Amino acid sequence: MNRKDFIRTSSILAASTFMLKSQASSLFDQPIRVGVIGVNGMGWSDLNALLKQDGVICTALCDVDENILGKRAKELQDRNMKVATYVDYKKMLLSPDVDAVIIGTPDHWHCLQMIDAVNAGKHTYVEKPIGNSIRECQLMLQAATKNNAIVQVGQWQRSQQHFKDAIDFVHSGKLGKIRLVKAWSYLGWKNSIPIQPDEAIPAGVHYMDWLGPAAKRPFNINRFHFNFRWFWDYAGGLMTDWGVHMLDYALLGMKVSDPKSVMASGGKFAFPDDAGETPDTMTAVYEFDNFNIQWEHAKGIDLGPYNRNHGVAFIGNNGTLVLNRGGWEVIPEKGRMEAVALQPSVDNGLEKHMANFVDAIRKKNPALLNAPLEAGAHIAIFSQLGNIAYRTGQKLYWNNEKQRFNDEKANKYLAAVYHNGYKYPKV
Repeated sequence: MNRKDFIRTSSILAASTFMLKSQASSLFDQPIRVGVIGVNGMGWSDLNALLKQDGVICTALCDVDENILGKRAKELQDRNMKVATYVDYKKMLLSPDVDAVIIGTPDHWHCLQMIDAVNAGKHTYVEKPIGNSIRECQLMLQAATKNNAIVQVGQWQRSQQHFKDAIDFVHSGKLGKIRLVKAWSYLGWKNSIPIQPDEAIPAGVHYMDWLGPAAKRPFNINRFHFNFRWFWDYAGGLMTDWGVHMLDYALLGMKVSDPKSVMASGGKFAFPDDAGETPDTMTAVYEFDNFNIQWEHAKGIDLGPYNRNHGVAFIGNNGTLVLNRGGWEVIPEKGRMEAVALQPSVDNGLEKHMANFVDAIRKKNPALLNAPLEAGAHIAIFSQLGNIAYRTGQKLYWNNEKQRFNDEKANKYLAAVYHNGYKYPKV
């Protein structure tokens, strides 16, 4: 290469490098502007974790309870963040000042709001379980795929290191043949829900907007805010609330997806006369080739299997690996393998999950997500199978190819019935 060519080539390389650096810098300098739909519980926790990421700002809040909405807006204002507030989430989705949306509403709203969000071109973080019926999960997945949308599901354990380490150990084969996997949630702090009379709609609450597609009922405080999850109109109880977390890792550990059959039994054994509808005690058994996955939950009790109130246990011929949010350990069968002392959690799963969400947004690559909608849809459907087996009282066989049961009584539970003029979105 002569001197003239060398200088020209060097100049081109230098200019190209400068342009790439400038584009990367420009990409990072552009803030990700976030709006939140549902700011009372996990939506608020999700926002605070997201705001810890560089280059993220909150520009909008939406809630149908103006009391909560005003409280959260003031809390942000006290932190020098001024936000627009909305009661109608569709108006928030029209805002050009919102790039990404957190959906922290009750389960029965997730489908409509997520599909509207991706159709509006917004990056979306949706709380788990992603839907309140199998049909909703299917439609959400179709909408996200059609829009090539970046949708992260709030199963933040998928971003936590010790969960990954534990599954790597399961896959090593050291436990020997695994014949049974147990997953569970024991909610000792959750006591009975006393029956309360219906009452007038509180000031500032847009109740029909809260009900949305759910059946119209008089306002009752027992069904509002956190306790919505114990009523079939809005959620699926502990089976879907915690099952999506722990059963997700049962499937990851065993490298399986769809069961041959499922059966379940339980009831309101602890609090038979309280206001809740979903079972406070339940066991579900999912059948696979050569092993079973067993789910169990109980309210009002903390002493679950292996003295843990939640977790998943892989029970092998050589030993058992027990995993939960606190860490993992291996309990050996005598003389068959070495014990592994507790390997504690060392990171903040929710904050790492949000960092992963931001990374996928900045790189415009949904393949980078640790909990993409495909994963969220699958485990939400898997948990629904257990609830439907419980509600029918039958052993059910699931045809994954047809996305139907072998039983027409069970198939009636595939789609939640929409009310108040709401219809399933067309995708």
